[in-house]
Order: sequence, then structure tokens, then C-alpha cells
Amino acid sequence: MYETGTASVKGITGNTLKMVAIVTMFLDHAGVILVAGGILGGPEGVIPEGSPWPMAYVVLRTIGRLAFPIFCFLLTEGFLHTRDVKKYGIRLLAFAFISEIPFDLAIFDQWFQPGYQNVYFTLFIGLCVLHFYRKAAGNPVKQSLAALAGMAAASLIRSDYDAIGIGMILIFYVFRENKKLQTLFGGMLAVVSSLSLSGAAALAFIPIRMYNGKRGEMDLKHFFYWFYPVHLLLLYLLRLSIT
Repeated sequence: MYETGTASVKGITGNTLKMVAIVTMFLDHAGVILVAGGILGGPEGVIPEGSPWPMAYVVLRTIGRLAFPIFCFLLTEGFLHTRDVKKYGIRLLAFAFISEIPFDLAIFDQWFQPGYQNVYFTLFIGLCVLHFYRKAAGNPVKQSLAALAGMAAASLIRSDYDAIGIGMILIFYVFRENKKLQTLFGGMLAVVSSLSLSGAAALAFIPIRMYNGKRGEMDLKHFFYWFYPVHLLLLYLLRLSIT
């Protein structure tokens, strides 16, 4: 179980880290859905000369790169602390399906887009990989097969961040006892995943390293699960109102 956060403990709690993740994710999706898909995707894609929106898009997406590594870290922490991995996985998979229509509407402007899946599918596959990786402890061949199978599955269904996402989750788990190596290898993979935006995802390791191991005083689990599909749907509806 996570310990309850207190004011006397230095660093930031899991709840605070989750808030950093969802705020940066929201800004990222605002850039994709409202700016790129709405304001810049207007009639004939005409952008007024001197418009600040192209720069706003870059800024929002750069900030947004911090979200995914944090979610991968939190997934690993959840896996290490959960009493029921099966129940955890069912919850992730349920929200993967709940989120798919809002995701497809917001990103692709379609009710169903089979060619790309939302990030909950990546997190679900990552959790399965961690489960089988841990079960195969002491058998590097089986552990490697679990990792490769997860990466292949994520790439096959084209879930958000695909194989890189599974690799990130594994790095957080494998180097959970060595924060320096976790930061080194995780940071390198984060840079690779965000090269087009100056490797900004590596900055996620600043708040991650500030985590104090406490959950926080309030139980916000349901809020964090529902935030993803709800904010996508709201951003989609807002885009409809401006285009």
C-alpha cells in the first residue's frame, strides 16, 4: 500500500505527480485538438501572417512531452504496490475501451479509427509485461520474450507510444532499485521519443525524482481514470464550436 502523505515529508506525493501528468497531457491535447485540429485547421488552413498559433502549438506539445514518462512511472509504482494485478489490469482495459470513442473523435474526427489506439491500451499491455516479467524472475530468456511480446503487441495494434512506451515502463521496473540508471536509460529513451521537440520528454524525470513514495491524503483514483476520456470529449466538443 502507498503511505499517506504528510506535510512534513519532503518531495511530492503520487497525487501531485499525477496532477503534473494530467495537466501536461491536457496542454498537449489542447495543442493537437484545438490548435492543430481547430484553429490551424480552419478554412483552407490559412494562417494569418504574424499569428502566434504555430508557436503556441509547439509550446503546448513540448510541455505535453512530460506526461507519458510520468504515467509510465506511476503505472510501475501501481504495479509494485497493488494487491490485485488482475483487478488493476481489468480497470485499465475497461478504460481503454471507454476512452476509444472520445480518443478517435478528438484526434481523428471519427467515431472509430482502427489504425491507432489510445494510451490506456499501451499501459494495459505494459502492466501485462510487468506481470509476466516478474513471474519469470531468474529466467532471462522468458523475461526477454515477455518484453518482446509486449512491444510487438503494442506495435501491432499501434497503441499510443507503441514499443517505446513498453520499453519505458520496463526501464522503470528493471531499474527501480537504481534511480541513477533509471534516470539515465529512461531519460535517453525519453529523448529519443521526443526528438522532434528537442527531447523535452526527458524533463519528466525532474518531477519523477521529486516523488517521495507517498500516495497523498486524498483518494483521487477515480478522478484520474475518468479524466482521460472526459477531457478528450470536452476538447472535441470545444473544437466543434470554433471550427
